Amino acid sequence: MAVRKAEALTHDHHEPDDGDIVAPPPKIPVPDEVADAIRTLIRWTGDDPTREGLVDTPLRVARAWKEYCSGYGEDPQIHLARTFEEVGGYDEIVLLKGIPFQSHCEHHMAPILGTASIAYLPKDKVVGISKLARVLHGYARRLQVQERLTAEVADAIWNGLHPLGVAVVVEASHGCMTARGVRTPGVAMTTSRMMGVFRDDERSRREVLALMGY
Repeated sequence: MAVRKAEALTHDHHEPDDGDIVAPPPKIPVPDEVADAIRTLIRWTGDDPTREGLVDTPLRVARAWKEYCSGYGEDPQIHLARTFEEVGGYDEIVLLKGIPFQSHCEHHMAPILGTASIAYLPKDKVVGISKLARVLHGYARRLQVQERLTAEVADAIWNGLHPLGVAVVVEASHGCMTARGVRTPGVAMTTSRMMGVFRDDERSRREVLALMGY
């Protein structure tokens, strides 16, 4: 697939080398009011938006935020649409552990940096493991609070796969606490959501948490 893409871009039939020129993707347009808002913020914080180092900053910031919040343009549930039933009789826990993610706090728009562990106990079907990460990123790439992010990921898997159980544990640091306000770095917040057997059965709950490292 990568080779075919390169051929389409270079209009020949060889893999690209260091001499090939591949055009960068077009930059998304930024509305004037968005750029003006960022200039206003720069000015309000005490700097001059017209100085050399800041002239192009409003456009960069606007495009960066469009990327940070790209999750608004997708339905994360769609990643769970394609499932597999031929799993050789496997009926134990499926766990994707320590998935890194980045989000932004909806209260201060400060970064949230963390990892998530996502597990489910399949009933009669499974999903490709990369899809669990895609569900996480789909919700993380929005303005968030960690508690809601944790619940949204768990609910999506529960409703999409109809498993016997779902367990999601999220651990993250928050820029609104580490870089401002109380300014306490090195502190992580942990949230969890257990559904099905992981909520109702203490033994199953302990097992999945142990697999996650908690």
